[in-house]
Amino acid sequence: MANFNKVILIGNLTRDPQLSYTPNQTAVVDFGLAINRKWKGQDGAEQDETCFADCVMFGKRAEVVNQYCKKGNPLFVEGRLKFESWVAKDNSKRSKLRVTVENFEFLGDGQKQSPQAAAPPEQPRQDGIPQQGDEIDNFLDGN
Repeated sequence: MANFNKVILIGNLTRDPQLSYTPNQTAVVDFGLAINRKWKGQDGAEQDETCFADCVMFGKRAEVVNQYCKKGNPLFVEGRLKFESWVAKDNSKRSKLRVTVENFEFLGDGQKQSPQAAAPPEQPRQDGIPQQGDEIDNFLDGN
């Protein structure tokens, strides 16, 4: 039987991203997303609910999110669900589903913090030497 684990979310960061590094110096960023849903109930009254999702991201993308995102920013994330379980300090068993983010996009008013907006305007270079911002642009373009 085939399996499929894919999550696509658009929401707002519930807190500033928290960057750390693994022992082998891989960047890890943790952040939360609030995803809002509005609909009309059977009685015609508008209903709303908020789903909170814990997210984790690794590598260069983690550093980019940490650098350019902050609490309240809208963000599109794509990834997979991962079940995590542990024993708390009081010896109780704990568990939760977390989104392991594999891809993301800045959204909306988030353009103010985007890498392109943060970098100074670039002038074409004749000598082929990359300018500030080239690395992040290539990274976001998938090159």
